[in-house]
Amino acid sequence: MNDLKQYQSEPEMKGWLYKWTNYIKGYQKRWFVLSNGLLSYYRTQAEMAHTCRGTISLQGAVIHTEDTCNLVISNGGTQTFHLKATSEVERQKWVTALELAKAKAIRLMESEDDEEYDITTQQDKYEVQTILKSMGAKLEDLNTCNELITKHGAALQRSLVELEQLESTGELTPKAKAVNERATLFRITANAMIKACNDYLQLVQNQGRKWQKLLQHEHEQRLHLEEIVEHLARQHSHLEQAAKEANISGGGFSDEDEYYDASEDAASDFIVTIPAKARRRPRGVIRGSSVDGALISSALHDASSSETDEDFAANGQQAKVVTRKEKKDFLTGQKDSLEADKDFVSPSAIGETLDLENSGRLQRRRLIPERPNHSVNLWSIMKNCIGKDLTKIPMPVNFSEPLSMLQRLTEEFEYADLLDKAVLMEDSTEQMAYVAVFTISAYATTSTRTGKPFNPLLGETYECDRMDDLGWKAISEQVSHHPPVAAQHCSGRGWTCWQELSISSKFRGKYLQITPLGIAHLIFEKSGHQYTWRKVTTMVHNIIVGKLWVDQHGEMDIVNHKTGDKCHLKYIPYSYFSRETPRKVTGIVTDKDNSVKWVLSGTWDNKMELSKVLSMQGELKGKPILETESPKLVWKRKWPP
Repeated sequence: MNDLKQYQSEPEMKGWLYKWTNYIKGYQKRWFVLSNGLLSYYRTQAEMAHTCRGTISLQGAVIHTEDTCNLVISNGGTQTFHLKATSEVERQKWVTALELAKAKAIRLMESEDDEEYDITTQQDKYEVQTILKSMGAKLEDLNTCNELITKHGAALQRSLVELEQLESTGELTPKAKAVNERATLFRITANAMIKACNDYLQLVQNQGRKWQKLLQHEHEQRLHLEEIVEHLARQHSHLEQAAKEANISGGGFSDEDEYYDASEDAASDFIVTIPAKARRRPRGVIRGSSVDGALISSALHDASSSETDEDFAANGQQAKVVTRKEKKDFLTGQKDSLEADKDFVSPSAIGETLDLENSGRLQRRRLIPERPNHSVNLWSIMKNCIGKDLTKIPMPVNFSEPLSMLQRLTEEFEYADLLDKAVLMEDSTEQMAYVAVFTISAYATTSTRTGKPFNPLLGETYECDRMDDLGWKAISEQVSHHPPVAAQHCSGRGWTCWQELSISSKFRGKYLQITPLGIAHLIFEKSGHQYTWRKVTTMVHNIIVGKLWVDQHGEMDIVNHKTGDKCHLKYIPYSYFSRETPRKVTGIVTDKDNSVKWVLSGTWDNKMELSKVLSMQGELKGKPILETESPKLVWKRKWPP
């Protein structure tokens, strides 16, 4: 602080120069003072106390030399000083000082524009910024001196070459004088360079020792904080164990009591996002309806589908969905709701019925072994893994479920009956809606299953044949180990689905972020409609302390590459301060003209409803209003017994 005040009060350079006044008086002797990026002049030194004849700012000024003793300072055309020194050496001293002052003034102006001080930490920030400014100023001085040394060194070298080329002794005296002056300029600049280097070295050494002490202090504080968090984690583990023992002995509630569904009578009005119309790009065309042809041409679709998906989700518009109220009494509505629930049959229920009928032929297990109950200090494992990939973190075996990742991937076809219904539909937009609901149903089991599946071995395969009861057959293979990549192919009644799956996972301390990579493909053999989509991000919260829970968030774009129909789904992230239903999903289906045809709403862990858009009329607060029919239940999760 004291150095800064001293810098602001003391002038950087002062002395006599000749200033051009007019054509009558010519150059007049004036006293010039350079301070704080301003060059001021007075008639005499005594006028410095009361009268300033003129001032020019060096922030945007241009400084250039004309003759051996003249220099011109121009400030954007508004002010121009034509000055002359007594000698070339004196002029060069002023030019060097002016260039240094100009660089400091520019840095000071930029720093003043960027500074935003906090009231509580203003002094500390000001001190650090002052140090950084000083170091930066010294470094700029070094750069300026370096440029001047290069310039004067080149001039001195040229003078020496001219001196060597002289043949007559008569021209030797003026040339030797010029060489002497240039050598003097070079010596002055070199001395300034040496002084600037010493100042910079001293400043860096002083601050380096100070910052080393601060770094040591921060390291000690970090170790102390790790010990506190580890102690809290142990206490939390003991409390959980005591709570479990108390519940078992007293007949307490189960873990399932903590989960509850959203109200069935929630408001039907909500907001959806209508993405901007994407620019279609040329891509490969599937010829024929065979599955092999679709597989061969999938490589042609990968590049175009990813580019189209990015364009499709770029810019969008929000719209308000309003359901048209039908005139019917309460009993009729209850009856329709009961009939809808009665008519809805889950594929899991179908499988159970067929298992009972064919119990003599095939028996399937109903339960998996209990998880080992061993206490593990998770913090001691995870504290050094923050920011790393999940595949590089060694996890205890009792944190995993007794399933392979390939088996977990096959569970996405639990509700494949949605695809069986989509095959029979002639309306391509309605078929798109059922495909969208199928992609949502793949996340249903993740709400209560927080265990990590085991990583498959390279070349490991898993085949699930449910053609007899559910009508589909899937095979999966681990095709890469690092990074882990799985390939899957599933064929059903009139449809074929395949995908390559790789994940990018990061542990962030409080939560685990899992981002699926790769594209999923679905083709209907009869119509030739091919759909592609990418999966959304999965978040696993409370990794260290608390009960694990899973959330999905992000946006998913599904594209029909034959008709141009698109579906935009939005998985709304959970927020404690939001009034939205937890795990909510909204979406719209548009045709090739970007007209909204269907609206989807529901939750990814319970049910999804589908509403047909009747009209788009008016606006409310700048958002168009979509009028829809009463929603119909398309998918409902079958909870395990």
